[in-house]
Amino acid sequence: MNQRYRPITRLGLGGTGLGDMYHTTSEEAGLATVNAAWEAGIRYFDTAPHYGAGLSEHRFGQALRRRPRDDYTLSTKVGRLLVPDPVGEIAAPFVSALPFRRVIDYTADGARRAVEDSLQRLALGHVDIVYVHDLSPDALPRAEFEHYFGIAAGRNGAFEGLVRMREEGLIKGWGMGVNTVEPCLRALQQSDPDIFLLAGRYTLMETTPLAEFFPLCAERGASVVLGGPYNSGFLAGGEHYDYLPASPEKHAQRERLRQVAAGHGVDLAAAALQFGAAHPVVAATIPGASSPEHLRRNAVLMSMPIPRAFWDALVAQGLVPPGAPLPQGPEGV
Repeated sequence: MNQRYRPITRLGLGGTGLGDMYHTTSEEAGLATVNAAWEAGIRYFDTAPHYGAGLSEHRFGQALRRRPRDDYTLSTKVGRLLVPDPVGEIAAPFVSALPFRRVIDYTADGARRAVEDSLQRLALGHVDIVYVHDLSPDALPRAEFEHYFGIAAGRNGAFEGLVRMREEGLIKGWGMGVNTVEPCLRALQQSDPDIFLLAGRYTLMETTPLAEFFPLCAERGASVVLGGPYNSGFLAGGEHYDYLPASPEKHAQRERLRQVAAGHGVDLAAAALQFGAAHPVVAATIPGASSPEHLRRNAVLMSMPIPRAFWDALVAQGLVPPGAPLPQGPEGV
């Protein structure tokens, strides 16, 4: 089996904050965040055209283009082309936008154009990983999802186009960038992806991928980057879960986790970050951050010592399934 490309570091920086998700981030704060990530040893950065209609890509490019290009991993996404629009298009949960509107395109030609456009916004010569973005039943009505998945997986679709770009050396790897397991499984079954960005599905709150997806990744040599390791900030103390107000059941589950953590003197956010990264198919985890303070805190949490007794207690109380790999010690970046 060919060795598939993996990100350089285990801890990455997700780019939604630099695209002004939920609130505005100044140019200075965006640059300071990327610089703080670099100083903390982080060398994996993820962005997308969708994040602020190009704003996140533009900011990452400004922050990274003076860094040695071979010293970091950069991923972006395809599936939406940005078309110039004098008014621009604000699309929730982003509160700002560059003067573009988004047009869905999951064809091979669309994927190639999206990559070329991203390189222009980034002002960089190549990206390492490309994810097919939001091609998922949680992002599209079921009929539209099936329609667009058929295009992406079919002849002259995005999957075929990305395999070709990988063969040409324009990119090093590709996969899906989604919030659900189903499209990842289907892509593995129908094409030859290398790596997936899966948000919110393998955390201390949910371990769905253990059943089928992670074993198939291991069999195929594919790896997974975990987005949303705090479930939209919920495991770090927030009130949203999967971008929506958390249900009473989720609050109750978190409270049980908090009680075990308190009993062992463990920071629950540190446990959340390290738990996901412990699975062997997981190549990296990329919590979002829009300030240097958030960024530095994530780096500290990733390397915070957590006693084995805490993990054993989670398993004993049914809060983590017995088959889940458990952290053996502090994770480095």
